[in-house]
Amino acid sequence: MPLALLALAIGAFGIGTTEFVIMGLLPEVAADYGVTIPTAGLLVTGYALGVVLGAPLMTVLGTRIPRKRMLMVLMGLFVVGNVLSALAPSFGLMLTGRVVASLAHGAFFGIGSVVAAGLVAPEKKAGAIAMMFTGLTVANVVGVPFGTYLGQSAGWRATFLVVAGLGVLGLAGIAKLVPEQPRPEGVRVRHELAAFRNAQVLLAMAMTVLGFGGVFAAITYITPMMTETAGFADSSVTWLLVLFGLGMVAGNLIGGRFADRRLMPLLYVSLGSLAVVLALFTFTAHNKIAAAVTLTLIGALGFATVPPLQKRVLDQASAAPTLASAVNIGAFNLGNALAAWLGGIVIAAGLGYTAPNWVGAALAGSALVLAIVSGALERRTQTAGATVARAAAPRRPERVTTTAPH
Repeated sequence: MPLALLALAIGAFGIGTTEFVIMGLLPEVAADYGVTIPTAGLLVTGYALGVVLGAPLMTVLGTRIPRKRMLMVLMGLFVVGNVLSALAPSFGLMLTGRVVASLAHGAFFGIGSVVAAGLVAPEKKAGAIAMMFTGLTVANVVGVPFGTYLGQSAGWRATFLVVAGLGVLGLAGIAKLVPEQPRPEGVRVRHELAAFRNAQVLLAMAMTVLGFGGVFAAITYITPMMTETAGFADSSVTWLLVLFGLGMVAGNLIGGRFADRRLMPLLYVSLGSLAVVLALFTFTAHNKIAAAVTLTLIGALGFATVPPLQKRVLDQASAAPTLASAVNIGAFNLGNALAAWLGGIVIAAGLGYTAPNWVGAALAGSALVLAIVSGALERRTQTAGATVARAAAPRRPERVTTTAPH
């Protein structure tokens, strides 16, 4: 794997830290601004919606400049947003800072996925994408737990200042390690939009929204769930997030390894298992050991879907992959926003902190249904194509045999 993938992973590490660390700090932020936990959950929803909107917008703007320079611009925007979040005197400005930082998210992973895939041989594309996303998963093992601990001990504002520093480090890594690449030639918005006429692209994005949304339904409110329901101390949230992050790392590597071989079967297994585990989390959340094990499995199964879904979009939109890749990252965060919102609704309705797990199970189950439909359509298309090819193939002339006279 090229060294440039390390630079992309560094940027992904910073982005992953700021995206997920807010889950461990919701009670502190809510108390500081005097808002409820469901209201503080809007910091998750707002970030996710910013990714959804920023992914296509920033990607279209990025077609006008070289990809390396665009990646550097995106990391600069990320730094500005996190500094604003750290210094915000009101909840509204804090939310604004989250949205500003989120504008870089989708385009960074979308353009980064195309760059990563272009650095390796075709049969290693999913592995290269997974390598970049390793920065995102490692952030949940190192960055998020450390940020949670720092926020609980020194104040949540210190966490976002450190995250801004990670953005500066990512910017330096991209400047140093990513090779110069020319501006994409012949790229037109109309050409990129044509990819969305492909039903398989739309199905893959819908699977992304629902599948990873299932993970976020549970994880957004993991701190009150673990402290109020499972009975963990506030200080235990840090190592619980480490377990979740370790699961994400394992799932991402497994997904990257098998997506190049058996992509659709991998999606069937991971999405089906995720739906089951999320449903079980409603019950296992009442036991400390069972809750910790289940949390790890959710991280593994959730991120096992990321490389195959991203690769499927790139494969189905191979003629114009950049915008489709970025929009699919936005789809992950649309699922995050939807799940965080639905989770807040069921909690506010008085159904308890475990109720979002049922929401997550329903979302993941719906993604599995779409995966089965997508696979069936693909098999039907392949069968029809093979039939047409056989019909169009020229027939060999019949061999005429003669019998010599005696």
